[in-house]
Amino acid sequence: MGLSAKDALQLRETLQIAVVKCSERCLYHAAKWAAELLDALPAPSAADLAATKGLPTTYIHPAFTPNHDPVEAALEAKELSRYLLAKSLFDCKEFDRCAAVFLPESSLGEMVGTKGDDNTTAEGRDKGKPSVVLPSERALPQISQKSLFLALYAKVISGEKRKEEDSEMILGPQDLGTITNKQLVLVSRFLTKWFDQRKSEGGDRAPSQGFLEYLYGMVLVKEKNDEAAMHYLIESVQLFPWNWGAWMEITNLITRLEQLNKVTPKLPQNIMSFIFHAHASINLYQQGGDTAASLNDLLAVFPTSSFLLTDKALLYYHSKDLIAAEQEFSQLLGLHPQRLDALDHYSNILYVLNLRPKLAFLAHLCSSIDKFRPESCVVIGNYYSLLSCHDKAVQYFRRALMLDRSCLSAWTLMGHEYVELKNTHAAIESYRRAVDVNRRDYRAWYGLGQTYEVLEMHAYALWYYKKAAGLRPWDGKMWQAVGSCLQKMGRDRDGIKALKRALLADSYYDSSASSFGSAGTIDRMTQMDPEVLLQIATMYDRLEEEEEAKAYMELCVAQEDGGVTNEQGPGQGDSIGIRGDSPGSDDGEGGGERATAAEGTGVTVATSKARMWLARYAMRGGDYETANRLATELCQDGVEVEEAKALIREARSRMEQTGMMES
Repeated sequence: MGLSAKDALQLRETLQIAVVKCSERCLYHAAKWAAELLDALPAPSAADLAATKGLPTTYIHPAFTPNHDPVEAALEAKELSRYLLAKSLFDCKEFDRCAAVFLPESSLGEMVGTKGDDNTTAEGRDKGKPSVVLPSERALPQISQKSLFLALYAKVISGEKRKEEDSEMILGPQDLGTITNKQLVLVSRFLTKWFDQRKSEGGDRAPSQGFLEYLYGMVLVKEKNDEAAMHYLIESVQLFPWNWGAWMEITNLITRLEQLNKVTPKLPQNIMSFIFHAHASINLYQQGGDTAASLNDLLAVFPTSSFLLTDKALLYYHSKDLIAAEQEFSQLLGLHPQRLDALDHYSNILYVLNLRPKLAFLAHLCSSIDKFRPESCVVIGNYYSLLSCHDKAVQYFRRALMLDRSCLSAWTLMGHEYVELKNTHAAIESYRRAVDVNRRDYRAWYGLGQTYEVLEMHAYALWYYKKAAGLRPWDGKMWQAVGSCLQKMGRDRDGIKALKRALLADSYYDSSASSFGSAGTIDRMTQMDPEVLLQIATMYDRLEEEEEAKAYMELCVAQEDGGVTNEQGPGQGDSIGIRGDSPGSDDGEGGGERATAAEGTGVTVATSKARMWLARYAMRGGDYETANRLATELCQDGVEVEEAKALIREARSRMEQTGMMES
């Protein structure tokens, strides 16, 4: 994707306007996002700058020109002093005082009729249906959309602040996840009346700016009214597409790829929609070439964008290519050494790869920049976890949650630490809170499955494992967990299907997850997980299907050398493979790189068990020479030596009896 000089200048001006408009409404994160994207645009050339020299000396940038709508411009000019006071109070975190500048508390309740019937909330009302106006309701005040947004937004933030105060300590007696923002009903009713009033007046009112639609959508999300929220958020990005906060709310509402495809045609067709689609695809764990190509196109326009470079690293991360993800995050840190956003993901990667010196450096860096940022606390917590100081790790994850209760990484990782500390109740509650924050967090679902499996509640564990596998259908570890759980429940047929799916799932990363054209594929059927093959073979053995069991046992043993026997497991064919250069799972367990396909796994517990089974199978079938060879190999490997020696003695005795042993 390339931009002409004219388009680049227009994009630069539009982003500058977005920074100013979001800053005026105290949407700090949206303003920061737009400013970072603006900074990533290449500097204009001398020719482009020369074209602007003809501007008059009194030129006013469009970002600072008055509102084009005369009614809104007049209102903004009239209330400028009060607006400046309100914004100053918001910046000083005096949210109630900020709201009271334009919407005094004494009259606000009467404006929306909260002293009447409290059952007519936005959640229970059909979208677009006019609300019931109570006799006691006052007319809404005539203030500009900018000031109204600031006042109502301050109300929402004030309610969120009180909600956290009422919840008290993390996972304490009062922190049940049931405390709500008490200001939502008030703000929701006010906005409902405001939008109903606009609809009734038709074209007589000034056009909406898109920010109140965003605020209403955000409130409806908190009230769990997702359908109506999506309607208003889409309307918001159509009216003002440069508010990244609205796009993020839409992203959080989308839980399936089908939903994303359904929403896309309703969105404005511009570069923001393009950025949103790439980001939402990564959040849905899509690793196809289309997502990588979209990111490459965007990076051609914004080559140093920290946001896009983070998405590129996360694409590698979700593709289980942790080496490439670590390199991308390392380069990003070099470009933006003071930026803490998404460094919690980087620390997860360093933890899994067991790169303690790099994680120690990252923890020190974050602490020196801002030790009271949630991301810093998560990084330091990961470092202590790598040192097996689980109590200290929990302490830092709790600190991250005190700073931001919606910090997804902290909830999930704290659950992992409580599992290590054998505190299953706290682990389950942590994982549940992570799922409440983001239902797409497959790690939390997987953690719930693991915890219930420890408690031997396999039916519950299976349900949670299936949720995780649904979110990551091409992650073999998810299906392996499903298969193992089914095996423990005695459902061997279903377990075999799930474990075969695990083998096929891992091959997906070989063929389609090599993003940005940096990695090729390897020969198929060269490397599989011997543990999965052993589990499949064991279940076939329990089903008394010995030929199937034998085929998978031989396939398991063959993984030691990275090769495959001629007798492959049924239904496997050439369709199963795994990328040889991928490290282990990215779920926070263990570390180090997986052996390459050419080297194989070497002798493992699984391959030794498979070799012992094959030796016994050969004994039962009268193939004493094969049994002797396999038992001898077990002795050489130093695995189950005593049992292997006994098998050798028995095999040689049988061979002597049948005349097979040479004198």
